[in-house]
Amino acid sequence: MASIFTKIIQGEIPSYKVAEDEKHFAFLDINPNAKGHTLVVPKKEENKIFDLSEEEYSDLMSFSYRVAKALEKAITCKRIGMSVVGLEVPHVHVHLVPLNAMEDIQFTKKEKLTNEEFISLAEEISKHFE
Repeated sequence: MASIFTKIIQGEIPSYKVAEDEKHFAFLDINPNAKGHTLVVPKKEENKIFDLSEEEYSDLMSFSYRVAKALEKAITCKRIGMSVVGLEVPHVHVHLVPLNAMEDIQFTKKEKLTNEEFISLAEEISKHFE
Protein backbone atom coordinates (compact mmCIF):
# COMPACT_ATOMS: atom_id res chain seq x y z
CA MET A 1 0.00 0.00 0.00
CA ALA A 2 1.32 3.43 -0.92
CA SER A 3 2.42 5.73 1.89
CA ILE A 4 0.73 9.08 2.44
CA PHE A 5 3.85 10.71 0.96
CA THR A 6 3.60 8.62 -2.21
CA LYS A 7 -0.03 9.71 -2.50
CA ILE A 8 1.09 13.34 -2.10
CA ILE A 9 3.79 12.92 -4.76
CA GLN A 10 1.26 11.35 -7.14
CA GLY A 11 -1.21 14.20 -6.55
CA GLU A 12 -3.82 11.98 -4.89
CA ILE A 13 -3.57 14.10 -1.73
CA PRO A 14 -3.09 17.88 -2.01
CA SER A 15 0.09 19.50 -0.69
CA TYR A 16 1.89 22.82 -0.59
CA LYS A 17 4.73 21.91 -2.95
CA VAL A 18 7.98 23.82 -2.56
CA ALA A 19 10.26 22.01 -5.02
CA GLU A 20 10.51 18.93 -7.17
CA ASP A 21 12.92 17.15 -9.47
CA GLU A 22 12.84 13.74 -11.12
CA LYS A 23 13.78 11.90 -7.88
CA HIS A 24 12.57 14.15 -5.02
CA PHE A 25 9.63 16.15 -3.77
CA ALA A 26 9.55 18.88 -1.09
CA PHE A 27 6.40 20.24 0.52
CA LEU A 28 5.33 22.18 3.60
CA ASP A 29 4.53 20.13 6.71
CA ILE A 30 0.82 20.70 7.46
CA ASN A 31 1.52 20.40 11.19
CA PRO A 32 4.69 22.52 11.30
CA ASN A 33 7.05 23.07 14.20
CA ALA A 34 7.77 26.53 12.77
CA LYS A 35 6.67 28.61 9.81
CA GLY A 36 8.36 27.11 6.75
CA HIS A 37 8.83 23.58 8.17
CA THR A 38 9.38 21.54 5.01
CA LEU A 39 9.50 17.81 4.33
CA VAL A 40 11.84 16.49 1.64
CA VAL A 41 11.18 12.98 0.37
CA PRO A 42 12.55 10.73 -2.33
CA LYS A 43 9.91 9.77 -4.87
CA LYS A 44 11.05 6.17 -4.46
CA GLU A 45 9.19 4.81 -1.46
CA GLU A 46 11.68 3.47 1.07
CA ASN A 47 10.95 3.03 4.77
CA LYS A 48 14.34 3.83 6.35
CA ILE A 49 16.94 6.35 5.27
CA PHE A 50 19.83 3.91 5.54
CA ASP A 51 17.99 1.45 3.29
CA LEU A 52 18.62 3.95 0.47
CA SER A 53 21.68 3.26 -1.62
CA GLU A 54 24.63 5.52 -0.92
CA GLU A 55 23.94 7.34 -4.19
CA GLU A 56 20.23 7.80 -3.35
CA TYR A 57 21.16 9.07 0.12
CA SER A 58 23.65 11.58 -1.34
CA ASP A 59 21.10 12.75 -3.91
CA LEU A 60 18.49 13.26 -1.17
CA MET A 61 20.94 15.29 0.92
CA SER A 62 21.94 17.38 -2.10
CA PHE A 63 18.30 18.14 -2.92
CA SER A 64 17.62 18.90 0.78
CA TYR A 65 20.56 21.33 0.75
CA ARG A 66 19.03 23.24 -2.17
CA VAL A 67 15.63 23.37 -0.46
CA ALA A 68 17.28 24.59 2.78
CA LYS A 69 19.04 27.38 0.87
CA ALA A 70 15.66 28.47 -0.55
CA LEU A 71 14.15 28.37 2.95
CA GLU A 72 16.95 30.61 4.26
CA LYS A 73 16.08 33.21 1.64
CA ALA A 74 12.33 33.00 2.22
CA ILE A 75 12.09 32.77 6.03
CA THR A 76 13.70 35.02 8.61
CA CYS A 77 15.42 32.68 11.07
CA LYS A 78 18.75 32.05 12.78
CA ARG A 79 19.36 28.82 10.84
CA ILE A 80 17.71 25.86 9.18
CA GLY A 81 17.67 22.71 11.30
CA MET A 82 17.50 19.23 9.84
CA SER A 83 16.11 16.07 11.36
CA VAL A 84 15.48 12.58 10.05
CA VAL A 85 13.20 10.74 12.43
CA GLY A 86 10.81 8.82 10.21
CA LEU A 87 8.75 6.91 12.73
CA GLU A 88 5.38 8.42 11.88
CA VAL A 89 5.33 7.65 8.13
CA PRO A 90 7.08 4.61 6.59
CA HIS A 91 8.65 6.69 3.81
CA VAL A 92 12.05 8.38 4.14
CA HIS A 93 11.67 12.08 4.89
CA VAL A 94 13.95 14.89 5.91
CA HIS A 95 12.53 17.65 8.12
CA LEU A 96 13.92 21.12 7.35
CA VAL A 97 12.87 23.49 10.12
CA PRO A 98 13.58 27.23 10.33
CA LEU A 99 15.05 27.74 13.81
CA ASN A 100 15.03 30.67 16.16
CA ALA A 101 15.07 28.59 19.37
CA MET A 102 15.82 24.98 20.32
CA GLU A 103 12.10 24.40 20.89
CA ASP A 104 11.52 24.79 17.15
CA ILE A 105 13.14 21.39 16.43
CA GLN A 106 11.69 19.43 19.37
CA PHE A 107 8.45 18.42 17.60
CA THR A 108 6.35 19.55 20.56
CA LYS A 109 5.59 23.15 19.58
CA LYS A 110 3.31 23.49 16.56
CA GLU A 111 2.57 26.52 14.39
CA LYS A 112 -0.97 27.20 13.13
CA LEU A 113 -1.26 28.60 9.60
CA THR A 114 -4.24 29.34 7.36
CA ASN A 115 -4.56 27.86 3.89
CA GLU A 116 -3.67 31.26 2.43
CA GLU A 117 -0.53 31.45 4.60
CA PHE A 118 0.53 27.97 3.45
CA ILE A 119 0.01 28.90 -0.22
CA SER A 120 1.92 32.18 0.13
CA LEU A 121 4.75 30.50 2.03
CA ALA A 122 5.11 27.66 -0.50
CA GLU A 123 5.24 30.19 -3.36
CA GLU A 124 7.85 32.31 -1.55
CA ILE A 125 10.14 29.35 -0.84
CA SER A 126 9.63 27.93 -4.32
CA LYS A 127 10.71 31.13 -6.05
CA HIS A 128 14.10 30.90 -4.28
CA PHE A 129 14.68 27.22 -5.18
CA GLU A 130 17.57 26.76 -7.60
